[in-house]
Amino acid sequence: MLGDFTYSNPTRLHFGKNSLEKLNDELQNFGDNILLTYGGGSIKKTGLYDQIIQILEDNGKNIIELSGVMPNPTSDKLREGKKIAEENDIDLILAIGGGSVIDYSKAVSVAAGSEGDPWERFYLNMEEPDTEIIPVGSVLTMVGTGSEMNAGSVITDTDSKLKIGHVYGEEVMPKFAILNPELTFTVPEYQMKAGIFDIMSHILEQYMSGDDENVSDYISEGLMRSLIQASREAVKNPENYEARSNLMWLASWALNTLISRGKATDWMVHMIGQSVSGFTDATHGMTLAAVSPAYYNHIMENGLDRFKRFAINVWDVNPEGKTDKEIAKEGLKAMEDWMDEIGLVRNLSDLGVTEDMLEGIADGTFIMEGVDKVLDKPEVIEILKESM
Repeated sequence: MLGDFTYSNPTRLHFGKNSLEKLNDELQNFGDNILLTYGGGSIKKTGLYDQIIQILEDNGKNIIELSGVMPNPTSDKLREGKKIAEENDIDLILAIGGGSVIDYSKAVSVAAGSEGDPWERFYLNMEEPDTEIIPVGSVLTMVGTGSEMNAGSVITDTDSKLKIGHVYGEEVMPKFAILNPELTFTVPEYQMKAGIFDIMSHILEQYMSGDDENVSDYISEGLMRSLIQASREAVKNPENYEARSNLMWLASWALNTLISRGKATDWMVHMIGQSVSGFTDATHGMTLAAVSPAYYNHIMENGLDRFKRFAINVWDVNPEGKTDKEIAKEGLKAMEDWMDEIGLVRNLSDLGVTEDMLEGIADGTFIMEGVDKVLDKPEVIEILKESM
């Protein structure tokens, strides 16, 4: 049975080959001081940087640049962004890139103007914003996180090796997002594949919890089937516009909070994966791929009906003459075969994890409540060992 809930998503999306033109319209809604956040030099090599600078200049905006946002944004980088935003009286943070840049921009939007250390306040202590939040907009160049349409923000502290996500209220969601699938064509294949599994993991975390019949789970099954098809096409031909556009649209809907409404969710794969990244700086989607099979095999018998449904409705497993457990295991095997087919990392050791890190990774893993099985630390270590 669906529980009570409120659903609101204020992010306005502009999708398609000509969507960047909509930036002109969006800029009319904000003041003159624009903080442009981005990562390395890829947007300059592709010409996107010049296009955006031209649009900003044509609209008479003052441009303040903050580059060098890393794949796992750090607390030190957050402190830098807070200082720059405060010194320049920023009216809009415009994030150009993937989920890391957007996550970072949302963190800066909350931190600017706030008292105290932003890492301690908003990530260690999970405080909520108590000052005016700077609006965020985005031009997406890499898909997977869904950060363009949610209020989540993940930051890493290199000293403590903790990687922590804070899901804020809807006031932190980007005001707009520009989604042109062609901008993802130049993303390295490794990053594209990592994004694909990040999408799958987002859906699974919301699907693999509880056995009630509800509309959210039917939507999730459709999203996963679409993802499997689009991923195969994108891996064969990374410039297949239909496949890349479907991946981009899937990523937004996988984590814009829609399919989590009215039901319990399970985010343990993300908690383990984030802790792995805190120790290794490994690509987020690949950490999820490395630990997911071991985790889901570990909890399968605690939610056997759901795993059976997953096997039949997502992977077309024929249930005839098989026990529920056999059906469920066949479904997980089908998922692993697909992971191998599209070339995902399947072992933590390939991401730089060593045996002497496992205790620390387990210590840095936040245990989530409200799932079919609540793990303890020895079980987390067991899953990590099985993922090596």
